[in-house]
Amino acid sequence: MRPEAFQATVLTLFPEMFPGPLGVSLAGKALEDGIWRLESVDIRGFARDKHRTVDDSPFGGGAGMVMRPDVLDAAITASRPDGSPLIYLTPRGRLLDQARVRELAAGPGVTVVCGRYEGVDQRLLEAHAVEEVSLGDFILSGGECAALAMLDAIVRLLPGVVGKTESLEDESFETGLLEYPHYTRPDPWNGVEVPEVLKSGHHAKVKAWRLAQAEEATKARRPDLWERYARRKESK
Repeated sequence: MRPEAFQATVLTLFPEMFPGPLGVSLAGKALEDGIWRLESVDIRGFARDKHRTVDDSPFGGGAGMVMRPDVLDAAITASRPDGSPLIYLTPRGRLLDQARVRELAAGPGVTVVCGRYEGVDQRLLEAHAVEEVSLGDFILSGGECAALAMLDAIVRLLPGVVGKTESLEDESFETGLLEYPHYTRPDPWNGVEVPEVLKSGHHAKVKAWRLAQAEEATKARRPDLWERYARRKESK
């Protein structure tokens, strides 16, 4: 087990959304066991007026509001643990992948800024050298749901969270491929039988079948992943 618990700090306008699903199943048990810690910080607590204002209209006009840099700066300065990567979840960020998740899980923790409205003042992002991260090419109402998904991906990689580490190694994206199909009892089901190779007891054949299935699925469904995998395979 790591010497200190992984510290997740989330800056949000809706702290009641946490831990949410992170409080149940494997992540929830790990939270109870002290493998990781979670602090949800209410950004409104750092507003400077009686109305607890955290946003203002954008310079240059346009619809929506923008989160104020002074309020967020105060929240980050007061709440961010030393050495913690600072991440802002935004559609314009770098696409989060399993490699980055592994890097974050290997560190001391992470501080996440959950945006709302039209986003965050650019000066704040530059002043704190914020890492901008996206979960995909779609829009959410705010960063909270994205933060929950990202933290779940990180927490499950922490030592002691998942019982069998082999199961982590076989998952989608760990090898650069999508995962192979799975089967269990009953057999047959709905008139369809489980592939014979999986019942053969021949581990080498099972491994080869699973690799072939993973390659086929990746090539058909994610050409972008397949191209990268094929290049790495050729260079070996």
